Amino acid sequence: MKDYIRNSIIAVLNELGYPVKDFVIDEPKDSSFGDLSANIALVISKELKKNPREVAGNILEKLLFDESKISKSDIAGPGFLNFFVSDDFYRNELINILSNENYGKMNKNSGKTANLEWVSANPTGPLHAGHGRQVCLGKAIANLLEWTGFEVTREYYYNDAGNQMNNLAKSIKARYEQIMNPDYPFPEDGYVGEYIKEIAEKIFSDYNDKYRNSDDLGFFKSAGEQENFGKIKATLKSFGIQHDVFFNETSLYKDGNIDKLKTIFKNKNLSYEKDGATWLKMNEKKFDKDKVIVKATGEPTYRLPDMAYHIDKILRGYNLIVDIFGSDHFDTYKEVLYGVQSAGFNTDNIKVIIHQMVTFKKGNESVKMSKRSDNVYYLDDLIKDVGIDATQFFFIMRAANTHLDFDIELAKDQSDKNPVYYLQYAHARICGILRNAEENFSNINSMNVNELDTSLLINQSEINLLKTLSKFPFEVEDSAKSLEPHKLIVFLNSVAESFHKFYHNNRVLDNENPKLSFARLLICNAVKRVLKNGFCIIGINAPERM
Repeated sequence: MKDYIRNSIIAVLNELGYPVKDFVIDEPKDSSFGDLSANIALVISKELKKNPREVAGNILEKLLFDESKISKSDIAGPGFLNFFVSDDFYRNELINILSNENYGKMNKNSGKTANLEWVSANPTGPLHAGHGRQVCLGKAIANLLEWTGFEVTREYYYNDAGNQMNNLAKSIKARYEQIMNPDYPFPEDGYVGEYIKEIAEKIFSDYNDKYRNSDDLGFFKSAGEQENFGKIKATLKSFGIQHDVFFNETSLYKDGNIDKLKTIFKNKNLSYEKDGATWLKMNEKKFDKDKVIVKATGEPTYRLPDMAYHIDKILRGYNLIVDIFGSDHFDTYKEVLYGVQSAGFNTDNIKVIIHQMVTFKKGNESVKMSKRSDNVYYLDDLIKDVGIDATQFFFIMRAANTHLDFDIELAKDQSDKNPVYYLQYAHARICGILRNAEENFSNINSMNVNELDTSLLINQSEINLLKTLSKFPFEVEDSAKSLEPHKLIVFLNSVAESFHKFYHNNRVLDNENPKLSFARLLICNAVKRVLKNGFCIIGINAPERM
């Protein structure tokens, strides 16, 4: 409907010789002003040197709408054009929903490619619960992008060349040596989780004392990386996540990308040597000081490989590149993108999502998540406690840029207090209605969709529910455009709320009035479809019984 109104307005602007500018079509806060409102008159009035209401009147005079779509239009306030959508449009949308299994899916970005890089935890151990927010955000955002037509590459980048991996190797080696010599010292900055002992025990089981007193840290690092990645991938698989690309930092050195970038900075006079280190000149208006890209030891800081990695992604030709980072990257990603821009690459198609921290609570007790602690709450532990659906839902039900309190007890609760239970119950309730119709109302259940008489749907709760359902494609598009899956959850809650009101106010199954019952039964089917498709996007199941 928004596209229909927009195209109609643009046609009138061209007819009047008015400038065609970007304008907003949105829902008025007060429904008495209509279903949709356009601000075009306010946007162009200054250029036309006319009063906005006069401009709106000129546009409105020329607008011709199909009455089955727009029943009324008028001017409000300083010059807003308000539109009242016909009830017939919503009735006809019921048929559209029922005829399209993938209702809400669109091809607006068909032919475009997107790269989504997320999780990207170094394989120094299993994913802890704190990683869950990023895991679940990425899953939902990838689905959103695909539902708008993007071909999505799911990517995982990890550092296999830094100190964390060296500490992993030393930790495993120490636990391996302790099997034969309990007094063997453990590194102060080592990883002390049980998984380190398990890896060491597996090495001993496979090789016995072959690597005792060995200086080959590369072997222990490789063993740790392999075992930890196995656990990480298994956890991701439980969410239905499978990355297409696992990109490791070492390849940037092997392929010469790091050296190429250093040469670019040098040739552009953007880098300089100081105190034995290499520094990148930063814009003094945006950054407090220049940044080290190569330490005096010759080891690059994280900035240089991250810049090279993003350049690699840019050169692969994606229309959209999305990074999901934790709040600890809030300043560093700006430095990285600045370096990429300074090297001569356009970063306009790179979108960065920074998610805030999560606090996990069991009652009043907070749950620890540090990998360096022996008391770690892993993501697998959280899944066991509350289930996949609750885990996925709770992590994405708030905007990524806000702090999230994850209430474990609420996530386990089997009542309407639990927001995911509330939504899934609406779907299961509809499935129960459909089963009841099939088992006990054969005269209604056997009717054909061609027998649907939408003119029978005159109750305001019926129209309001159809009105809510018709917004689904626009909600999908808006959520994908802003990369905010929590918006879709807000919409799905409005669907469930509208459905419950409809069901409370209307008798769906009535042998005395089969045609009306059939129409209402099809509304239930439409709600089921929208809920199921919405669940598919946000990444939860659509149970038929609860």
